[in-house]
Parts: sequence; structure tokens; C-alpha cells
Amino acid sequence: MEIEATTVMESNSQPQKFALPVDSDHKATQFWLFSFAKPHMRAFHLSWVSFFMCFVSTFAAPPLIPIIRDNLNLTSTDIGNAGIASVSGAVFARIAMGTACDLFGPRLASACLILVTAPAVFLFSMASSPISFLLLRFFVGFSLATFVSTQFWMSSMFSANVVGTANGVAGGWGNLGGGATQLIMPLVFGLIRDIGATKFTAWRIAFQIPALFQMLSAFAILLFGQDMPDGNYHRLEKSGDKPKDKFTSVFWHGITNYRGWILALTYGYCFGVELTVDNIVAEYFYDRFNLKLHTAGIIAATFGLANIVSRPAGGIVSDLVSKRFGMRGRLWTLFVVQTIGGVLCVILGQVGSLSGSIAVMILFSLFCQGACGLTFGVVPFVSRRYVSYKHFLLYDLTGIGFIDSVILLLQ
Repeated sequence: MEIEATTVMESNSQPQKFALPVDSDHKATQFWLFSFAKPHMRAFHLSWVSFFMCFVSTFAAPPLIPIIRDNLNLTSTDIGNAGIASVSGAVFARIAMGTACDLFGPRLASACLILVTAPAVFLFSMASSPISFLLLRFFVGFSLATFVSTQFWMSSMFSANVVGTANGVAGGWGNLGGGATQLIMPLVFGLIRDIGATKFTAWRIAFQIPALFQMLSAFAILLFGQDMPDGNYHRLEKSGDKPKDKFTSVFWHGITNYRGWILALTYGYCFGVELTVDNIVAEYFYDRFNLKLHTAGIIAATFGLANIVSRPAGGIVSDLVSKRFGMRGRLWTLFVVQTIGGVLCVILGQVGSLSGSIAVMILFSLFCQGACGLTFGVVPFVSRRYVSYKHFLLYDLTGIGFIDSVILLLQ
């Protein structure tokens, strides 16, 4: 027995080998974008792909609103309320997600949430009234809380010198789903209609596609994901390599750090505004400029697709300026970029031509989403241990910015 115990202890003490260079905490000190090496880069790709799928599902309805509103007799108020519901629903889920990430790990937390919300996406095919449409958007919106697990996971896997880049790219490519769905859903709808379905049937069948891929992403996380560089939470806590946190301690430390609240409010008025645009941009171009549904979807997609470069660029710039100016450099860059984004948002509302609206919208998207990426470079340093609750606060106040923006539009 003593020999066996000694053998186990020796095997556990042997240093692990990682494909990426790591620090003393086994967090990667480099970011290899096109690598799928376990566990760091595999966690990166699993997190952004699953977040991408949740974004596609949550915003699958807006590009098809011109069809759905005729089928369900939706008014402008109904559409606005459903948009608010899609983000408001995530407020409750993010509270649970912040706790779940700290207590059970980002792998189980994100996979379970994705699987729980996927049935609501399937059920869009049975929507029959404005109320049912609103409720489904509310429950599907819960899946946006995977933002918390995505950012938590990256902060657990990557060292301080590259965590801004990792968070920016993962968040940006995940948010890319908000633009991709503007292309995907009209295309799927068109294919189903061309096969022979009526337009009021085609939009219902179209929702089965994002629902299916959302479920597949959850199974991929469960099969191939890992919570931390050294293993999953359950094994690390059982071996004593990771202290087991209590809910009350996690919650208290999360809500009493004023820096988290300040940063959350700032983020609420860059990403919150972006969510507003994701909800209305296709309908806006369709109605104002009398465009075809597919054309309006293509134009609307450019706003969300800018995430492929804008958010990652924000995270990369945050890491670069910190090397010379430290945290002050990260904060000042965030302030300048977000201010420019706000000015462009005002200008966008004053432009009356199609070409001018598209040009300003693209510029606005770059700065608005770049500010989000710059925020990701700051959050991991607000609280090193209770990072999930900082992400929860960050995203919860996004809902405030979004709801304020929608209310202003409805007025």
C-alpha cells in the first residue's frame, strides 16, 4: 500500500507538458490562434464556437422579422419588447453563470446552459402569438450568459500578457454570430421556401438549424473541454490542488468591488448599444430603403461581422499599450475609442442616404466593438480570484444599456 501511494504521489508531482509555453500557474504566455493544442487553445476554440452558436440562436429572429411580424401580427411595440426580452432573460442566467463558473467550472456551466436553452430555439416553430414569441426570445436569451463562461475560461487559461488578446478574440468571434445570423437565417429561409414551403412555414423550419448546432457545440465542450490547464474542477478539488469556494464568499467579493461596477457600466453602453443595433438593423434597412430581405440581411451582417477584427484588435491593442503604459494605458485607450464610437453613433442617426448609412455604420461598428475588446483587456485585473463575478457584472449592466437604447428608439 505504501509503495502504491508513493507511486501515485510521484506521478502527480511530475510536471505536465504543454504545447504552448506557460507560466508558473500553467497559463499560456503565448496565443497561437490557429492551434488546437490541448488544453489552452482547445478551450479557446470550444468557447468562441459555442458562444457564436448562442449568438446565432438569440438573434436568429431579427433578420426574419419582416416575415414573422406578418405571420404573428406583431406591432412595433411587440418587436421592441421581444428585443428587450432577449437580453433581459440573460440577466437572470448571468447571475447563475457567475456562480456556476466559480463552483463547478466553465466547462460544465456553459455546456449545461446551452443544452437547457436549445429546446426554446426548437420551439420557435410553434410560436403562434406575440406573447409566445416574446417568451421564446426571453428564454433563448439566457444562452447569452455563455459570455461569462467564455471570458472566465480564457482568463483561466492565458497569462496576463496575452489575456486581453485571448478574451478579445474569443469574445469577438463569438459575437460574430450576431452578424453571421443576418446572413444565415435569410439564406436558410430562402432555401426552405424554394424547396416548396410557404413563407410562413419556412421561417419556422429555419429555426431548427441554429438549434441543432447549438446542441452540438454543448456536446463538444463536454467531450473535449477542460476547465483549467491542470484539469477539471472536480478532480482538482478532490486532490486538494484547488480550494473549494463557497457561494456566499464568491458572491460577496464579486458585488463589493466598486471597480467591477464602474467597468460594467462602461461596457453596458458600448455592447448594450451593439445589441440594440443587432436587433433592429435588418428591419431598419428593409423598411427605410425598401430593400429585399436578403439584401437588408447582407448589409446588416456587416455590422456584426466587423467583430472578426474589431474586438480582437481591441484586446490586442490593450495588451500592447499595457507593455509601455501599464493599466493607465489600457484605460485611456478604452476611453478614447469608446468616445469616438459614441460620436459615430450620433452621426449615424443623422445620415439619410443608403451609402452614407452603410459607411458610418461600419465605422461605428469598428469603434463600438473595439471598445468591447479593450474592456476585455481590463476585466481580468479587477479581481484575480473572483473573475467570473466581474464578467457577470460586466454583462448584466450591458442589459441596462441595451434596454435604455431600445426605450429611446421606441419613443
